[in-house]
Amino acid sequence: MDETQPTIVTAGMVVIGDEILSGRTKDANAGHVAERMTMLGIDLKEVRFVGDEQDAIVEAVNTLRHRYTYVFTSGGIGPTHDDITADAISAAFGVACTHHPKAMADMAAYYKGRGVEFTESRQRMARTPEGAELIDNPVSRAPGIRTGNVYTMAGVPKIMQAMLDAIAPTLKGGAKIHSRHLDAPLGEGDIGAPFAQLQEMHPETMLGSYPRFEGGNITTQLVVRGRDIAKVDAAMAEVEAMVERLTP
Repeated sequence: MDETQPTIVTAGMVVIGDEILSGRTKDANAGHVAERMTMLGIDLKEVRFVGDEQDAIVEAVNTLRHRYTYVFTSGGIGPTHDDITADAISAAFGVACTHHPKAMADMAAYYKGRGVEFTESRQRMARTPEGAELIDNPVSRAPGIRTGNVYTMAGVPKIMQAMLDAIAPTLKGGAKIHSRHLDAPLGEGDIGAPFAQLQEMHPETMLGSYPRFEGGNITTQLVVRGRDIAKVDAAMAEVEAMVERLTP
């Protein structure tokens, strides 16, 4: 192994819920996970959206967990009949889905302290794949679940974010991505061909263009990303020269 090569750590995500696919609920979790992964030096490579169908969840989780370092799921671990994510993760790993003793004890104490009955429906939130570890939930106590490299979290953004905060220190980050950007007074059509040539000249960086329409003016933000800061800066220097050359 070449120790000079940067460590690449990858992740995939499965967003679960009929309410997401129907548009009744707008997903906020994928964007938050993407931001946190970038901060940790983890490449979020793929996000899948699936409904409350066990076979679909199993297929997505099994595909992504073999493809990436980590998999994060959001949604489907509540108290109702259509919250089937724990069952699906259990099926994906080929283990039983049972009530976790610590989760049962923690939640029983939580609801007792609130003077609320710990009903059979609420006990569903203590069900985990056999052998799974719990992810702390400081908001409502119903835990998330870690099974192998799969982290199963709530769909409610506030709770999901708290769970992600809890697990972030345990995740192995890779080499950080460095980024430089330049706002060019040009449209994508003006820079397309020479910008593509620069990408070919700098294969170890990632060049992106993002058009903007503001106040009747068309501009393009040009972004250079990469793990080697010297190579990023070198590519950006040529991007700047290109923009200067093409600007009327």
